[in-house]
Amino acid sequence: MADRRRINGPVGGTMPPVFADAEILNEEVKRRTRPSNTARPIYLKTGITPSASGSAYLELQTSSRPGVSGLKLSCTVHGPRSLPRSTPFSPHIILATHVKYAPFATKQRRGYIRDATERDLSIHLETAMRGAIIADRWPKSGVDIIVSVIEGDQDRSLSRGEYDEAWDTMNVLAGCITVASAALVDAGIDCVDTVAGGVAALVSSANGDSKPELVIDPLAAQHDKVLAVCCVAYLPEREEITNLWFKGDLPATDPILYTELVQKGVLAAQSADRVLIESLKETIAQDN
Repeated sequence: MADRRRINGPVGGTMPPVFADAEILNEEVKRRTRPSNTARPIYLKTGITPSASGSAYLELQTSSRPGVSGLKLSCTVHGPRSLPRSTPFSPHIILATHVKYAPFATKQRRGYIRDATERDLSIHLETAMRGAIIADRWPKSGVDIIVSVIEGDQDRSLSRGEYDEAWDTMNVLAGCITVASAALVDAGIDCVDTVAGGVAALVSSANGDSKPELVIDPLAAQHDKVLAVCCVAYLPEREEITNLWFKGDLPATDPILYTELVQKGVLAAQSADRVLIESLKETIAQDN
């Protein structure tokens, strides 16, 4: 009689796994092959959650190499809906945003209760979307925007101390703005314009010999040193910025550099908006 408490090995022979050198893999991911003014391809699709008033899914692929995750976001919009009778009267719609990382979205496992980073993302997302929604169309009504971060745009092969994870948060916010805008349109909520998110950064080499360069859609793992990052929520048709988030240090002797960094962020937002418009056109064509 066989021993059921023992886990038997495979019947055939096996070979031990052979792993590639970690330094070689890190050199591959740190090499940015895209030009400085080129953003990564974006996949965007609406109507993925039939039970919600509006929904959208956004994906940014970083690399095909295992261990390098891209950005994957899922957004649902619930409303407009009537508020309870006990709520004070409001002539404008009440907007509530909620951004939450999945426990497996980042290298460090996330908890089930929102932390400070997720609350900051929710506040910035609310500010960005409030400037696009025509709020006086729905008095005493509420709408909820819920964004789930499935993958947080990080390189899991690098150690935690090799780069600052705060830079990746800017890419997450830009993706949240774009996917929330698509979900709002899918829900049929009137907006003055489609709002898109874009990120630009000032990067330099590790030794500091070369001049710092401005790039759009940066990845912290692909650059030796990130000096400053700017995330912009932009309305292309109205040429307005609804939210601006800046992190890092810039030399005070060059004030024009601030303006150039914001302009690069607007350029990245315009690139994301083109993908957003094409996705909405495909959805309308399918419905008709």
